Amino acid sequence: MKKIAIIGSGPTGIYTFYALLGNPQPLSVSVYEQAAEAGVGMPYSIEDNSRMMLANIASIEIPPVFITYIAWLRTLSDRHLARYGVEASSLHVRQFLPRILLGEYFRHQFLEIVAQARRQGFEVNIHEACEVTDLEATSQGVHVWAQGERAPELFDLAVIATGHVWPDDSQATRTFFPSPWSGLMDARIPACEVGIMGTSLSGIDAAMAVVAQHGKFTEGDNAQMTFALNQESELLSITLMSRTGILPEADFYCPIPYEPLNIVTPDAIEKAIAGGSDGLLDRVFGLMVEEIAQSDPAWAKHISLRTLDADRFPAAWFADRHQHDPFDWACANLNEVERNKREKHTVPWRYTLLRLHETVEDIVPFLNEKDAKRFNSGLARVFIDNYAAIPSQSIRRLLALHQAGIISILALGQDYHLSENGSQTLISAEGNTRVFDVFIDARGQKPLKTSDLPFPTLRTQLQACGDDIPDVGDDYTLLSPEIARGRIAFGALPYLMHDRPFVQGITVSAEIGAAMARAALEPPSRTRRRLPYIDI
Repeated sequence: MKKIAIIGSGPTGIYTFYALLGNPQPLSVSVYEQAAEAGVGMPYSIEDNSRMMLANIASIEIPPVFITYIAWLRTLSDRHLARYGVEASSLHVRQFLPRILLGEYFRHQFLEIVAQARRQGFEVNIHEACEVTDLEATSQGVHVWAQGERAPELFDLAVIATGHVWPDDSQATRTFFPSPWSGLMDARIPACEVGIMGTSLSGIDAAMAVVAQHGKFTEGDNAQMTFALNQESELLSITLMSRTGILPEADFYCPIPYEPLNIVTPDAIEKAIAGGSDGLLDRVFGLMVEEIAQSDPAWAKHISLRTLDADRFPAAWFADRHQHDPFDWACANLNEVERNKREKHTVPWRYTLLRLHETVEDIVPFLNEKDAKRFNSGLARVFIDNYAAIPSQSIRRLLALHQAGIISILALGQDYHLSENGSQTLISAEGNTRVFDVFIDARGQKPLKTSDLPFPTLRTQLQACGDDIPDVGDDYTLLSPEIARGRIAFGALPYLMHDRPFVQGITVSAEIGAAMARAALEPPSRTRRRLPYIDI
C-alpha cells in the first residue's frame, strides 16, 4: 500500500481524506491531529468558540461530505438543536448557524470517512492529541516525526493541512490577547474598558465572547434583538477599532452556484496576463469596469465608474459608509439585505463583485511589485469586504450592544501607535490616547512564509533552495527541493496567501483537498507561477 500522512484534520485535511476514497487501490492513511479530537478544525471547535459565534457560510455553499450539511442537521433531534438555539422547523439552506454545530458535522463525517475507508480495504491510523514536530524529504519518501514517537515514520506522501496559525495561549496574558483564539474562550474578562482591534466578524465575535460573561441577548418580534447587562457589570465598555472604523455588510442574497461572468472570463484574464506584467492591473480593471457597467448601469453611473481607476475605485466603494455613522449605516444595510432575502432580489453590483474576486485573483502572481502593492492596498480590500459580508444575526447583536450603550467604534486613521503600560494597552491616534484594561487583537490571519514553518528540517531544506515562501505546483506539491517533488503536498492556507490573497474558507479547503489527493495518483504537477514574497 502507498503510505500517506495527513497532518491536520480540519476542513482541508477532511476533504483530502474524502477525495482519497476515490483511489482505485487501497491506501495506508495516517491522520495526525494535535487537538483532542480529529475531524473538527480550530475554527469550529468548542474549545475555541462560543455558541454565539456563527459560521460565515451556509449549507448551500458547503461542499458535502457524503451528505449535505442541511441533510445532516435534519437527522438531529429537536433537543440537540435547541442546545444551539436552533429550531428544526426553521432550518433552511441559507441559514448561518453556530460554528461548533458545523464542527459537529465535520467530526461526524470524518468518522464516516474513516469507516468507509476501512470498508474499502484502507489501512487507517488516527493520531489524536499528537503534534507533528518535524518533516524531512528524502529520496525514499518523507520522514514524519510525531510527538511521543522515538523514531520518524516513512511515508510516500505527506499532506500538510495545518490550517490557520495563531499565537499560542502562552503569548496571552489575562489582559492582552494576541488573537481571539489565544486563550480568550477560557478567560474571565472583568467588566472594564475592553479594546478590540478589528471591526470584521472576528472582532465582533471577540466582543460576543466578552459580553456573554456579562449579560444576555433576547430576541423579540421581527427578529429584533436586545441585550440586558448584568447589574454588577455596569463598568463594561467595548471599543472596536480599525483604520477606517467601518463595519462589514450583512450577507446578501444572490444565486448559488454563481452565474458565469460575461466579460471578465478566464479566457479574458489569460489574454490580459499574456500581455505582460506592466499595465496588467489597469488592463484587468478596465475589464472589471465593463463587467460592472453591463450588470448594473445605474450604479455605475451613480459612482461615476468610468472616471475611476484601480486606485480610486476603493474610495467610491466605501464612500457611503464613510459618510454615515457606522451603526446607522449597519441598521439601514441590515434592513435592505433582509428585504432582499425575503423578495429573493439580487443587487447586481454586489453580486458582480462577488464573482469577480475569484477570477481576478488569478492575476496576482503575475503583477509586478508596484502593482502588487497597489492591488493589496486597493482592490483587494474591496473584494475582501464584499465576500466577507457577515451573518445578519451578528449585525443584530452588534446593534443591540450599541443600543445598550456597551459598544462603540473608533476610526484610528492610517497612523496610530499601540503600546503597553503595565497590564494596560494604550492606543494613540490623531492626537488622542485611549487606555484599555483588556485588549484583543482580532485582525485575522496574516500571510506566513518559510521562516514561520514549525517543521525545522523541512524549513531548512526550503531555505537552502532560497524559497521565502513554499513554491507549489497545481496539485500543491512542493516544487523544491527536488527531493520533495511529489512527496510533500503543501495545503496550509496561511502560506498560500501571498499569491492567492483570498485563499480561505471551506470551499477553498475542498478544492485544495481534492487537488492534493490527486498527488497520490498522478506524477508531480507543473509549476504554478507565483508572486515573490513582498513584505507590505
